[in-house]
Amino acid sequence: MNLPIKVSLSSLREGRWYEYLVRFGLGGAATVFTGLISSRYGASVGGLFLALPAIFCASATLIEKHEIRRKREAGLEGRRRGQEAAALDAAGASLGALGMLAFAAVFWLLVEWSVAGAFIGASLAWLTVAVTAWFVRRQVRLTRLTRRESGPAMLRSR
Repeated sequence: MNLPIKVSLSSLREGRWYEYLVRFGLGGAATVFTGLISSRYGASVGGLFLALPAIFCASATLIEKHEIRRKREAGLEGRRRGQEAAALDAAGASLGALGMLAFAAVFWLLVEWSVAGAFIGASLAWLTVAVTAWFVRRQVRLTRLTRRESGPAMLRSR
């Protein structure tokens, strides 16, 4: 089971204008919040909040609604599919947050040595952590699926 990573822009057409407005508003509010924290407590503390998936809450609920609506249009209930799509988005957001945490840590460690070097090193750390976390999650899921599929058959053969 080899699933390639793909980019699909078709989901942009599914959104309504107010949903994008909500995402933009929440993302802007999170950015302002991070700026206020930075102003009050310094850039080191404020920078920790940059790993916050700013629009995650809005996007998870909107993804669930879109999936439910798509399934209802096909004559199905769609609640389970909506929950699964939102869960998948949550998993992706957490993997991305791990990558951003690695970015922040490496940048903080290297910035006094060289800003350009810190940015390059932090970007590589983000890429490495995010891709590794995705790969590990995928392997764990495949192992669980394999065990689930082979479990009852193995019990019957004994």
